[in-house]
Amino acid sequence: MTSQSQGIQQLLQAEKRAKDKLEEAKKRKGKRLKQAKEEAIAEIDHYRLQREKEFRNKQTNVMGSQGNLSAKIEEQTTETIRNLTSSYHKNMESMMKKLLSTIYDINPEVHPNFRHAV
Repeated sequence: MTSQSQGIQQLLQAEKRAKDKLEEAKKRKGKRLKQAKEEAIAEIDHYRLQREKEFRNKQTNVMGSQGNLSAKIEEQTTETIRNLTSSYHKNMESMMKKLLSTIYDINPEVHPNFRHAV
């Protein structure tokens, strides 16, 4: 009988050791899952920061070109205004003479459609 009880004791101890090993394996697995999750989150954050940096660079390039475009348009507008002003000052005298001569030099004539009442 004692050998049977010893065999049962050994089986119970073996079962307890197996349970302990199983619990330890579960703990290691949980710890490893937690560590993998933290590593994944860190990798995702790194990727997100990298993509945001690339986006900001592209946005700066696009907005920078829009700023250059705005400066070019402003420069062209200023040049056009300068040309118009110079043309105005250059041609003002001759246009005033033409306009005044048209107003002052009146040649009274009878209109061709006028019918003289007979």
